[in-house]
Amino acid sequence: MTLNTISRHLREGSKSIVRNGWMSVASISSIVISLFILGVFILLSFNLNHLMSQVDSKITISVYLKVGTSKEQVDLLETDIGNMSEVSQVTLIPKAEGLKILEKKLGDQGKELVKGYTPETNPLPDSFTVEVYKPETVPMVAKKIQALNETNKDKPIDIVNYGQGSVEQLFKLTEMIRNFGLILVVGLGFTAMFLIANTIKITIMARQREISIMKMVGATNSFIRWPFFVEGALLGLIGSVVTIAILFFAYNQLFALTVNKMSSLQFIDMLPLGNIWLFAFGSLMALGILIGVWGSTISIRKFLKV
Repeated sequence: MTLNTISRHLREGSKSIVRNGWMSVASISSIVISLFILGVFILLSFNLNHLMSQVDSKITISVYLKVGTSKEQVDLLETDIGNMSEVSQVTLIPKAEGLKILEKKLGDQGKELVKGYTPETNPLPDSFTVEVYKPETVPMVAKKIQALNETNKDKPIDIVNYGQGSVEQLFKLTEMIRNFGLILVVGLGFTAMFLIANTIKITIMARQREISIMKMVGATNSFIRWPFFVEGALLGLIGSVVTIAILFFAYNQLFALTVNKMSSLQFIDMLPLGNIWLFAFGSLMALGILIGVWGSTISIRKFLKV
């Protein structure tokens, strides 16, 4: 294909958009509406995954030792737990610090309830807070920590707690939400493709006579097809750019509300647009162009008898 031919296809495809005014507007509007709905769910899916990751990352294991466990035993356990490949951090909470934490948790009555306890009479045990690299490994790490008792004749570990039962249910829920979001986005993507393809098909049907005349004067299928490909790609590009502009403005406005201390939405932790714009908007633009070309390809085949 020569440079002149490519230039001609680009020129004719661009002119067709202007020449078919209202039909072009209908196609672009269809693309904008479909991609906007899809874009909203893509951004929502990103933020849901972010929220679920934050919830997962806050899951820790609490290891309570028996009262009277020696410092040597405490140090040995801290080393053994810290050496586990799944563990990212082990924090020792001495019983004196544990008493202060309990006082804070009890609120206004805390001071009265813990009043009178001395280091010697403190009933709380030393404990560890264990953090892991991957939240899904929490149950397995808890079992490994509990198993340390089997290799120690003094059995210094009293309780290993990570919210058994509730944590497993939380993991199932987060996985279900992630899978549902993915299925929804893919489903909306295909729905948008068929909706936009049908709109472009109507546009090409309105120009059936033009295509027939071109065939009659000897134009090849390729010569007829390429301007429609260009037109479809441009319609998809224009529609996706408009959609991205709307989503960019709306997301920035919503994000500004979540970081505004005076806003009622400040408790929502949204991902900054800079973390997701390349994939989210890039995929929308690519999808818009793909849909435009695909819609033109499917629709014109009938008239070219390919």
